[in-house]
Amino acid sequence: MPDRSTARSESFASLLESRVALVAAHPDDEILGLGGCLAQIPAPMIIHVTDGAPRELVDALRAGFANREQYAGARRRELDRALAAAAVSHERRLAFCEVDQESVFHLAELTRELIPLLASVEWVITHPYEGGHPDHDAAAFIVQAACARLERAIGRAPQRLEFASYHARDGAIVRGEFWPDTACPEAAFTLDSSQRARKRAALAKFTSQRALIAAFPTDVERLRPAPRYEFRAPPPPGVALYDRFGWAVHSDLWRGEAARALAALKLDA
Repeated sequence: MPDRSTARSESFASLLESRVALVAAHPDDEILGLGGCLAQIPAPMIIHVTDGAPRELVDALRAGFANREQYAGARRRELDRALAAAAVSHERRLAFCEVDQESVFHLAELTRELIPLLASVEWVITHPYEGGHPDHDAAAFIVQAACARLERAIGRAPQRLEFASYHARDGAIVRGEFWPDTACPEAAFTLDSSQRARKRAALAKFTSQRALIAAFPTDVERLRPAPRYEFRAPPPPGVALYDRFGWAVHSDLWRGEAARALAALKLDA
């Protein structure tokens, strides 16, 4: 994060003195969202929902790998190098290792795994529910659900923040910005030259993701308080970007799985 003199919110600046968890859908999402600022958050706990390798092998083969396991291993090693380049000194790094695009089938289980991890932190940062990717939306779900269960069980939960990812807007893909929510104003942090250099060096380590990463901005990073989402309804943009891709997981299926998970977690009231 920028120092307190440049931060637009005292509450965001308090991240610099707090225990923080970051829940990312894939290895690289934390760098895309906060790679310039993340070094200033002291020893965050970093949790990945998936291993970044879909069961369908188009991405793996395009990147030069023969199978899903090789691709997942490469993405893990890329993350090692990227975190070092971003100067991120993390307290713990955990991976739930779900298959890319399939985390929605394990929402209740993932929520239960996340609950004890979040019990020890004051802030948790994750993706918004914007329909950009089913795993991004799953990360938003399990963080909100785990916090709700903690609040019910012990009377407190970490404050939820979001970093900007991507979503559909007016037929285009918008990257590095939020779908607007006036109830949850964002703080936009313009990266200084050293932060930009650090982020670009970190992103360069994700060689298997080069084409995807090239379209993302590297000069501004954004945080905002997380809204309370209704995951049984379409994401706030009204459409899911990933419905364009012909994946096995589509948004109607995603919302059905979310409804089942909410019932299993007794959060459907």
